[in-house]
Amino acid sequence: MPDTIKPGAILIKEGTLLPETLRFESEPCVSGWRSVKDLDGCGLDRKIREAGWTFFCLAGQLGATVFGIDEQKTLSRAVEQILANLEPAEFNCLEIMRVTLEASKRFQGVHYMTVSAQSRHIQKSAPQSKAKDLPVRDSVSSLLLDTKHRRLEAHVQSASTPKGNNVSTGTK
Repeated sequence: MPDTIKPGAILIKEGTLLPETLRFESEPCVSGWRSVKDLDGCGLDRKIREAGWTFFCLAGQLGATVFGIDEQKTLSRAVEQILANLEPAEFNCLEIMRVTLEASKRFQGVHYMTVSAQSRHIQKSAPQSKAKDLPVRDSVSSLLLDTKHRRLEAHVQSASTPKGNNVSTGTK
C-alpha cells in the first residue's frame, strides 16, 4: 500500500480500458487495484476529458471504519473493506474522499481509521449527435417557433386594426 492514500487519491482497477493518449504513473495498491501517482480526481478528470472520454461519479458515498495499530495496514484494510462491499462490475475507479485517524481512548496504541470514498467510472464518451439528427427536438423547436409566430401575427394584426372595427367584416 503506497503512502499516498489520502483525500483526493484515485485507485483504478487493474485492466481498466483507458484512452491511448492518457499517460500517468501508478503503483500497486490493494489486490487488483493501482493508485494513481501525482494526480487527484480533478487532475485525472481533466486528462480523461481531454482524451474525449468521461470520468463520472456514481451515486452514494462509501465508507469503512477499521481498528489497528499500524496506520498503513489499517488504511489498507479499510480500503479493502470498501472494495469488498461493492459490485466490482459497477465501477472501475475509487476516489478517496476522507481519511480520519483517531486514538482509542480505551486501548493504548490502538487507533481507528475511517475512510470515505466515492465510486467513479472511466468510459469512452458517447458520440455527440448533431441537432438536425434529433427529430423530436426539431419538431418541438418548430412548434415553439410556430406558436410564437402566430402570437406575433395576432398581436400585429390587433395593433394595426382600428379600435371599434370588426376585422372579419370591416364594419363598425
